[in-house]
Amino acid sequence: MSALFHPLIDRFQRRITYLRLSVTDRCDLRCSYCIPKGFKGFEEPAHWLTFDEIERVVGLFAQLGVSRVRLTGGEPLLRRNLPDLARRLSALPGLADLSLSTNATQLAHHAAALRSAGVNRLNISLDSLSAERVAQISGRDSLPSVLAGLDAADKAGFQRIKINMVAMRGVNEADILPMAEFCLARGYTLRLIEAMPMGETGRNTDYLDLGPIREQLAARFDLRPQALELDGGPARYWSTADGRGQIGFITPISQHFCATCNRVRLSVDGTLYLCLGQEEKLELRPMLRGGADDATLIAALRDAIELKPERHTFVEQPEKIVRFMSLTGG
Repeated sequence: MSALFHPLIDRFQRRITYLRLSVTDRCDLRCSYCIPKGFKGFEEPAHWLTFDEIERVVGLFAQLGVSRVRLTGGEPLLRRNLPDLARRLSALPGLADLSLSTNATQLAHHAAALRSAGVNRLNISLDSLSAERVAQISGRDSLPSVLAGLDAADKAGFQRIKINMVAMRGVNEADILPMAEFCLARGYTLRLIEAMPMGETGRNTDYLDLGPIREQLAARFDLRPQALELDGGPARYWSTADGRGQIGFITPISQHFCATCNRVRLSVDGTLYLCLGQEEKLELRPMLRGGADDATLIAALRDAIELKPERHTFVEQPEKIVRFMSLTGG
């Protein structure tokens, strides 16, 4: 292998193998912890990376050892012709896993095409099974369309579907147990997520420590810590005694996982963020549209990885990150 293509390893000896790729900052929901009601400061479509630009950047990342890509947003299914992009990315040499994070409101219309295009896995955001609570959190009664999306994903043949549930004190605590029962019964992996102080919306969300919740669920379902992580992501998983079901816990506040962080995020406008909770970044769009060759882009990516911080400071500086989650990219 040429020295040009040695893997991306940061100064803390973490190997970068995972790219979270935002294809839009738009969303059809207004979840209380994500986008403020009435927000209109979205990126101009002219500034979105084109499919050609995305394919080029992801191809370079793949040459540098990034083997996993997750399509995110906003809501990625609002980007026109997304299955076409998925098909192009899944064909790239070195890319072993292409997944999608979605709120599933549009999934019933696209599940079969996404599976055919090479999307391997789905993460679906759903914070309650109560229609009233879903409407309270997301801004509209989206539960029927989400459940229809889940049914379509099952029929399309997606395996190991994950349900992402942001746990919020005083909002949906009572919904955690019913969600766990629902997921285990249907063969989904539930992932409970601590709210992060991303922008004003994140800071206004009441944080819920998942430690006691994990103990309650472990007792209720006879869960055991799982030695092997699933898919190299941030969750710590606990499995049922028979190994057929898992519940994951993503704990950026109570028990951060920065020491094993293997990912970077590319926003819809071509900004590469090195850490969800810090400001280090690289603006790729000017280089892509300014005629930079591949060697120049690869050198820039390597320099950027050197800026990746050791850890976030959500606890020490909760007011630091003013950008919303949807603007960063899932």
